[in-house]
Amino acid sequence: MELREALSQISEIRGQMARSQMFRGYRSVTAGFSALMAVVACLIQTWWIPDPSHNMRDYLRLWFAAAVLSLIVVAAEMIFRYRRTASELQREITLHAVEQFIPCLVAGALLTFVLQRFATNTLWMLPGLWAIVFSLGIFASRRMLPRASKWVAGYYLLSGLVATALAAQNGYGYSPWQMAGTFGAGQLITSAMLYITLERRHV
Repeated sequence: MELREALSQISEIRGQMARSQMFRGYRSVTAGFSALMAVVACLIQTWWIPDPSHNMRDYLRLWFAAAVLSLIVVAAEMIFRYRRTASELQREITLHAVEQFIPCLVAGALLTFVLQRFATNTLWMLPGLWAIVFSLGIFASRRMLPRASKWVAGYYLLSGLVATALAAQNGYGYSPWQMAGTFGAGQLITSAMLYITLERRHV
């Protein structure tokens, strides 16, 4: 009985340590790739979907594909580092970081589905809502990220609010440049933050 309690306490201590450690699995290169994907999707939309309000299915498919491809690259990098490390603590840190961020991605996907299925007249709000939900994911993970991450989260939150306001007043909701300015610039800022605070110091 005492052995079980001791093992349980050790496991709890390790969990607390993992939650308090900085996560170094996000890389500037993968964040930069996400920024590039946002710009590429912006250009494709400009050429392929000039009027998204009359072609919402292709609009959503395009940005969903860009998001999924970015997530695949980020996940592949994290899995590679997870499998390479021999440290159980580092593996727990990685799992905690994923657990903190996944809810915002699931919420964004479900929100998109619900609006597309039941409230198509509100789809113009999606770009702003995506940015706001993404900012909440970063805020939720901030204790495991560099301190500067709060400014990245703040950028996404502000961008989402501004995008929603502009869309409501000027019909700017489906503009590809709004998405490029929000997620392209946001991920570029994230890439610079990761490099300056983690990678450059490490080098």
